[in-house]
Amino acid sequence: MPRRGSFGTFTAAVLLMLLGLAGVAQPAAAAPADKAAVLSSWTQTSVTSYNAFFAARANQGAWSAYGFDWSTDYCSSSPDNPFGFPFNRSCVRHDFGYRNYKAIGAFAANKSRIDSAFYADLKRVCANYGGATKVSCDSLAWTYYNAVRVFGSSVPTQAQLAAIESANPYLTRAGVGLAS
Repeated sequence: MPRRGSFGTFTAAVLLMLLGLAGVAQPAAAAPADKAAVLSSWTQTSVTSYNAFFAARANQGAWSAYGFDWSTDYCSSSPDNPFGFPFNRSCVRHDFGYRNYKAIGAFAANKSRIDSAFYADLKRVCANYGGATKVSCDSLAWTYYNAVRVFGSSVPTQAQLAAIESANPYLTRAGVGLAS
C-alpha cells in the first residue's frame, strides 16, 4: 500500500509541474489596446503633448507594457544644436513618433502630424530668443522642418540637398549638417 501512495504523490507532483510549465509557456501579453491613443497624445503639436511625452520619457518603466521604442539618434546627420540652438529634444520626440508609428503600421497616416509637431517644438525653442537671433533660429527651424517633411524616412539625393540649400542661401552644408 505505501507504494500506491507514493505513486499518487508522484503523479500529482508531475501533474502540478506540467501545469506550472504550461503557465510559463504562455505567450507574452500584447500591448494595451490604447497604445495608439497614448502614442497620439504624445505626438500632437501642443505644449501639453510635448510635456506629457517628456514626463513619460523620464519614467519609461511605467510604460513598459506598451513596448514603445524610446531610442533616438537625435537629429540624425544634422547637428542636434545647430549654431547653439538646442533642437535635440525636438528631434527626440520626432524620432519617437516616427519609430513607433512605423512599428504599429500607421506611419503614413501620421507622418504629417509628427512633422508638424516637430516644427511646433522647434518654434518653441526659437521663442526663447529675440531680434536677429530669433530670425536665424526660425529660419533654421523652417529648414529642419522642411527637410523632414520632404525627406523624412528616406535618404535624400545630392539634388534634393542642393534644393534645400538654394531655398535658404544663408545655410551651408557644414552649418546644418547636410551630407556632402
